[in-house]
Amino acid sequence: MTIRLKLLRKQKGWTLETLAEQSGLTKSYLSKIERGVSMPSIAVALKLAKALQVDVGQLASDAGSDQLISITRASARTALAKNAGGVRAVESIAADLAPKEMLPFMMYPPQDFVASAFKEHDGEEFLFVHKGRIDVEFPDQLVQLKAGDSLYFNALIPHRTRSTGSVQAEVMVIVSNRDR
Repeated sequence: MTIRLKLLRKQKGWTLETLAEQSGLTKSYLSKIERGVSMPSIAVALKLAKALQVDVGQLASDAGSDQLISITRASARTALAKNAGGVRAVESIAADLAPKEMLPFMMYPPQDFVASAFKEHDGEEFLFVHKGRIDVEFPDQLVQLKAGDSLYFNALIPHRTRSTGSVQAEVMVIVSNRDR
């Protein structure tokens, strides 16, 4: 996946330093994202989209934003992040539709929390377990979900997710994006 971060940044006439100030991220990390050396998490992608005043899908898609209907075939999902082994971790859904108030993703959580730091971001988050089992950890609570279960919460609460059991979990995640 090619993050269009550099193009969007340059369209605003911003330097890496300006984007770092606006997003609260380091110049070094932003440079790694632009060069494809590092893949941003959902929380980082949301920070960048907010700073650039664009829909998060615009960071990953070359498609236009005039559409009213978006169909994303499973084989055509855009990888937003990969795990340490280079395997898909997060895929964008409806990346060709912008702006939008909901940001849908498919997530493939790691097997352990060590690989997944607590994340927090603006908005609300909805998770629906499509396949497998997951644990969602909050600072004071662990929620266990299986296929067919869902969870809705304020995304400012620090949270992290892991896949449990022998089957890699597949989770649909929808994040609110009211403050485009």
